[in-house]
Amino acid sequence: MSRPSADALLAQLIASAEGQPVNYMMLQAMVEEASNAGARRALTSLGLEDERARRDMDELRELLGTWRDVKKSAWQTVARWVVRVMLAALMVSIAYQSNLRALLRN
Repeated sequence: MSRPSADALLAQLIASAEGQPVNYMMLQAMVEEASNAGARRALTSLGLEDERARRDMDELRELLGTWRDVKKSAWQTVARWVVRVMLAALMVSIAYQSNLRALLRN
């Protein structure tokens, strides 16, 4: 016996609940099936309904993690070079202020 689709199961649950007093178990089952059906529709609209979707999402997460690592490394490299340039400028300024040019000419 094949399992009914989520939409068919939800329709059966709604039909069996009509005209009856509120049954919280039935209500919970309807909410769960409606949530599952909505999630499946959302995944389908994003193109993530097939078996490759999990692998695709894992690859996207890995790619995003790599991008974040590269971005962090790039900023660290820029910061290092800025500090080096500032230190070099400071050394040149100190040398100029100390008249080291005159000492180097002799």
